[in-house]
Amino acid sequence: MSAPTTSAVVYTTLSAKARAMLAVLCAVLFLDALDVSMKGVALPDTGAALGMSTSTLQWVITGYVVGYGGFVLLGGRVVDLLGRRRMLLSALAVYVAASAVGGAADSGALLLAARFVSGVSAAISAPAAFSIITTGFAAGPARNRALSIFTATGASGLALGLVAGGLLTEVHWRLTYLAPAAFGLLALVAGVFLLPRSAPVPVAARRFDVGGALTITAAMLLAVYTLVEAPNAGWLSARTLLSFAAVALLVVAFVAIERRVAAPLVRLGLLRSGALVRVAVGAMSLLGPWIGVLFLVTIYLQEHRGWSALETGLAVAPVGVVGAILSPVLAPPLVGRFGPPRLILAGQLTAVAAYLLLQFLGPQTSYASVLLPAFVLIGVAFTLAYGPLTMAAAGAVDAEDQGLAGGVVNTAFQLGAALGLSAVTAAYAAGAGDAAMDGLRPALVVPLVIAVIGALAALRGVQRARTA
Repeated sequence: MSAPTTSAVVYTTLSAKARAMLAVLCAVLFLDALDVSMKGVALPDTGAALGMSTSTLQWVITGYVVGYGGFVLLGGRVVDLLGRRRMLLSALAVYVAASAVGGAADSGALLLAARFVSGVSAAISAPAAFSIITTGFAAGPARNRALSIFTATGASGLALGLVAGGLLTEVHWRLTYLAPAAFGLLALVAGVFLLPRSAPVPVAARRFDVGGALTITAAMLLAVYTLVEAPNAGWLSARTLLSFAAVALLVVAFVAIERRVAAPLVRLGLLRSGALVRVAVGAMSLLGPWIGVLFLVTIYLQEHRGWSALETGLAVAPVGVVGAILSPVLAPPLVGRFGPPRLILAGQLTAVAAYLLLQFLGPQTSYASVLLPAFVLIGVAFTLAYGPLTMAAAGAVDAEDQGLAGGVVNTAFQLGAALGLSAVTAAYAAGAGDAAMDGLRPALVVPLVIAVIGALAALRGVQRARTA
């Protein structure tokens, strides 16, 4: 076990200095969450300007997700070894540069390369921000409140990115890259002054598991890529099946390496932690359905109802608004009273109710009767479950593994997003017909099924907590 990287100060209350530090960390997560949804709104204009085909254009989003999902587990361990503050600031600098290159790109190839690099930078900044909070705030009310505020900004970014993207696209699509670059630069400058310094693992003790890093990163990259491409290639095609087989072989090789090396990238005992596994399942089943629904709602409102990108963004904004308002206020006292497992279950059951309501969506259904209440329920679900999932991840490991815990939970979120989007896309394509709802109806069942799986896993967590 390596020596921990500790923050110089551990806050027991949300003092002025603690709030300033938290503001920087929230800005980092907000950028990460904002990125995909903001860029999605600008895709039509981006493709027209750079001459990108529809199949190539999807990689503006997919390239970021693949870079993020592929490197986030490795990023979590790098953060633990090399220092949280150092790696967060470095990742932010790379994100700013990559976003600026994307905004100035004159070819599709350059834009896609910039998007992949942006995803890799987020794979480092997200676990770094998470671990600075979990090691910088004392366990209990202070950490719970900080994590509630932190996760509320993530939920807000996912929803409000559509609104911001719509507004910026009305001016020019390049602003959806340049504006985040400017915002990231401000966060970088603030971070230099406000983030606490930490002591990284001494160089002599910094043994890095190269074999484990290569195999697990290759496995994650291939897994996310395969999930994203499966709807196009076919879930039972030779290409997809061989890709999944290769992922399995890489994971087996990774486990074999971790059993033998003196300083493993991931201690296998962590992966046998039931609490951490339930967090991973919960993270996948919370974010995955929402990303899938976001895709379907965009098609439904823009292609079938004729709404503009800005109107669509405003329509889904209640998800982020509810989370931003309720999470900092409700989550900390509720966690203190009921504990994370019960709140996660309540959030997952609320999500199930929301996706069940969406089954009543029709060609001319009014926004106020189905979509608005469903979005409010999804916002409540994120309020109840998103923060407690990160708290449960932090509580499942020791201080020296907090970066890795952040990597695990963020890996689960990204895999969930890739799985949710690919499964929904496949169901939509399989059911598409002449009528507006032909593809949407079967596709809307997919998020409901995933949410039910998450609720069952959360129920198991509550049962285990009672017997502990």
